[in-house]
Amino acid sequence: MSILLVEDDSELAADLIEALRREGFSINHVGNGTDALHAIRAETLDLVILDLGLPDLDGLDVLKQLRTMQPALPVLLLTARDSLNDKVAGLDNGADDYLAKPFDMPELLARLRALVRRVSTATSNVITIGAVSLDTAKHKVHFENKPIELARREYMLLRALMENATTVQTRNQLERKLYSWGEEVSSNALEVHIHHLRKKLGADFIQTIRNVGYTVNAK
Repeated sequence: MSILLVEDDSELAADLIEALRREGFSINHVGNGTDALHAIRAETLDLVILDLGLPDLDGLDVLKQLRTMQPALPVLLLTARDSLNDKVAGLDNGADDYLAKPFDMPELLARLRALVRRVSTATSNVITIGAVSLDTAKHKVHFENKPIELARREYMLLRALMENATTVQTRNQLERKLYSWGEEVSSNALEVHIHHLRKKLGADFIQTIRNVGYTVNAK
């Protein structure tokens, strides 16, 4: 999943980026509202974490403009404004959730998992398809009831496929969920990850849809 983090506090942003990458997300970061709106126009994103206290634009104004461009894009607000009126204003202007600073990282991650479930086919942290089970909270994968060790991007790819089990995803869609801006991606990197997953989870679990992309075998 590709997340845009809009946060001007560089220390907090670094902590969030580290935690979210451990969680299996692809993270891109900007530090002001102008860059955020440019990224939202130019990029295909799955979720936005938006700080309201930005140096150039008010976060609520960014949220309002975001909603005109991406009405369904999930948005989690982060803010030091913790009054009831501020919370209501954020939600009324289109935020999906609201978290006041300071916050505990486990709560942020739990709220993100809940937002992900709203826009995916998953209904809980544990996604089971056929003989494969993936726990997004514990980062564990089981195949035929046995634990399977996956590399970080193998896990990210499997999660992206299983969270969208009813859709076929293109190479570009999947690469966007595996790599952040500026990361070098070799031409066959995705195929290598898929090859490794097929060796560990069975050759038929990930299906190639010719000239379209990839999906999981949900039968």
